[in-house]
Amino acid sequence: MSAFDSPFVPDSTQQWNAHDYAIDAGFVPVLGGAVARLLDAQRGERILDLGCGDGVLTFDLALSGATVVGVDSSPELIGGARARGLDARLMDAHAMTFERCFDAVFSNAALHWMREPDRVIDGVRRALRSGGRFVAEMGGQGNVATVTSALQAALCSNGHAVPAFPWYFPSADEYADRLRAHGFQVRHIESLPRPTVLPTGMAGWLRTFASPFLGGLDSTQHQRVIDDTVALLAPSQRNAHGQWTADYVRLRFDARLRAS
Repeated sequence: MSAFDSPFVPDSTQQWNAHDYAIDAGFVPVLGGAVARLLDAQRGERILDLGCGDGVLTFDLALSGATVVGVDSSPELIGGARARGLDARLMDAHAMTFERCFDAVFSNAALHWMREPDRVIDGVRRALRSGGRFVAEMGGQGNVATVTSALQAALCSNGHAVPAFPWYFPSADEYADRLRAHGFQVRHIESLPRPTVLPTGMAGWLRTFASPFLGGLDSTQHQRVIDDTVALLAPSQRNAHGQWTADYVRLRFDARLRAS
C-alpha cells in the first residue's frame, strides 16, 4: 500500500434529489465557468464529464461542438442529465471502463466525493488518448471547514455519534503528487479560497449536501441537528442582510497525460 492509498467506503449515505439539487445547488454549475474556460473545449473533441450531476454544465460544454459523455454514480442525477438530451451514463468513477477514447476529462465539484483518488486518476489515465488533458475543480484542503465543524458540534450536543468524514479535500501539493505518480504533467494547480453565496441559505445547503452526516436519524432528530447547525453558523456565515455564505476552498488544475 502506497502513502497515497486509502480504503474506499462507498458513499451509500449521500442521497440526491434532482429537484432539490437544481434549487439548492444551482450555483455549482454557474461557478464552474472558470474551470470550463480552463478546459477550453474545442469542436470535434471527445470529452468525458466525470461526475456530471444533472448535466447543466455538460450541456454547456457540448455547445462548443465537442462530443461530451457524462458519467455519474447517482441514478437520480443521471436521469436529470438524460432529460437534457445528453449522453449520460451511470458509472462508478472508481471503476470506469473507458480505454483511450477521450481527448479530455473534465470534472467540476465532484472529485471530492470520490474517496479512493488513485483509482479515479488511474481510470482517467486509461480513458485519455496519448497527450490528453485532465482539467478539474474540486473541494480543496479546508473546504467548508467552518460548516462541518458546526455540524459535528450539533451532532455531539444532541447525543449522536459523528460519522467518518465523507469527503476528500486534498492540498495542491498532495494532489499534484498523485497526478504525477499516474503519468500526468501538472501544467497548473492552485488552491483558491472562495466564499460562496448560498441561494437557499445554510438550511438549503445542508438539505442537499449533509446527508452523509445525518444518516440514521429520524425526521425530528434530523431537523434538530439542522436547526442547531444553522444557529451555530449564523454569527459567522450570515451577514446583516440575511445572506448566507459557505467557506469554500477550491482546488483547480490542468494536467496533461505524457505522450506515449
